[in-house]
Amino acid sequence: MKLSLDQVRRIANLARIDIDDAAAREVHAKLEAIFAMIDELQAVDTEGVEPMSHAQDVVVALREDRVTESDQRERFQAVAPAVEDGLYLVPRVVE
Repeated sequence: MKLSLDQVRRIANLARIDIDDAAAREVHAKLEAIFAMIDELQAVDTEGVEPMSHAQDVVVALREDRVTESDQRERFQAVAPAVEDGLYLVPRVVE
């Protein structure tokens, strides 16, 4: 993908970034390098390669799903400023 200097200026304008000509040329060069790297990555044949969720073969050790604490809801709600039907009541913040 090719990007012109005018497009860099337009993108900066849309992002509300004040950019002078020297900075625009610098950003243009960096973006061109990034696009060249993307083109290089897209040129790699990935046919038959299964997508991975992680770069390494990581296995997450899961713990047994069991209750480890007692139910303390009544105790916690006893100190709450406002509770109704087991729910905490909070002041309205959106009108």
